Amino acid sequence: QVQLVESGGGLVQPGGSLRLSCAASGDIFSIYAMAWYRQSPGKQRELAASITKDGSTNYADSVKGRFTISRDATKNMTYLQMNSLRPEDTAVYYCVAAQLSRNYWGQGTQVTVSS
Repeated sequence: QVQLVESGGGLVQPGGSLRLSCAASGDIFSIYAMAWYRQSPGKQRELAASITKDGSTNYADSVKGRFTISRDATKNMTYLQMNSLRPEDTAVYYCVAAQLSRNYWGQGTQVTVSS
């Protein structure tokens, strides 16, 4: 079992920045990748960014150049630095831990980009 707790969401103006954090606990040694998904009202959940255990990253085209995913293995933390935020980035952001047998999801944190 893996437990995930996200934090750092909130309200920000267009062009602003936020950093999301995800704290992992439990069976963390079997995690091979971490990811951030997001879901906007009326839309399907989509992958925003992912990072493997060896540090390889992957981004959705819509966030490339603006978002950066990183992890601190010593603290069991994963981060999503979001810059140049746009209203279309408004969504609930979920932290996901991937194991070979299943994925674990956090409870989500709301990000709202609005003036």
